[in-house]
Amino acid sequence: MADMNVDVILPCLDEADALPEVLTRLPHGYRAIVVDNGSTDGSADVARAHGAFVVTEPVRGFGSACAAGVAAATADYVAFCDADASMDPAELVPLVARVADGRTDLALGRRVPTGPGAWAPHARFANRVLAVLMRRATGYRLRDLGPMRVMRRQDLVALDLRDRRSGYPLEMVLAAHAAGWRVDESDIGYAQRIGDSKVTGTLRGTVNAVRDMSRLLREYRREARLRSVGQGPVRHAVGTAGTGAEGVRS
Repeated sequence: MADMNVDVILPCLDEADALPEVLTRLPHGYRAIVVDNGSTDGSADVARAHGAFVVTEPVRGFGSACAAGVAAATADYVAFCDADASMDPAELVPLVARVADGRTDLALGRRVPTGPGAWAPHARFANRVLAVLMRRATGYRLRDLGPMRVMRRQDLVALDLRDRRSGYPLEMVLAAHAAGWRVDESDIGYAQRIGDSKVTGTLRGTVNAVRDMSRLLREYRREARLRSVGQGPVRHAVGTAGTGAEGVRS
């Protein structure tokens, strides 16, 4: 399964110190797409030196970087992973296998800290609150809105995700639910990152992320009410993703 046709999208902002470790751990045959989102530390050069395909996205924002990576991807499967060495790209292999075998349409990595300092308390608390709200909105039995995830590229493109800020990961899950995808998660290790966090490692970044995701949840609940009375379109994915309600539900 390590030879699967997979593009790994790595949003990147000043991760020159971490990239060598991340890129050398990629499974054989997996192509790294490093999306440079305004780095000033030479991250793009480091990525190229380690064989990555580099995309430059000048518009700041996690969602902007992810969208640019998706636009550059050509593989059958698309994976997302942080570029800060907090997670091991080798753990993508079982996630890809679950999607390729038809067991799920979106495989998420549920972060399990491997040591002290890996996950800031305020960020962990915010994640728990968002996970509860996400479960209530979708019925998916998810405990983490983790950044490591795998799906078929064709299906992801069909979701037509619009968020270009911190809400992109949540929008993906909400759009997947609206489209009838099966979504599940499994444990992955989560270590202390190399370098400074740009989002959830700071209180301000966490607040901004929660604000973006809370807005998406409000919009999704409003759209769900409209759908329940027969108004408003429901977005469906194309390709091989499930079209029924067979996702992992509580």
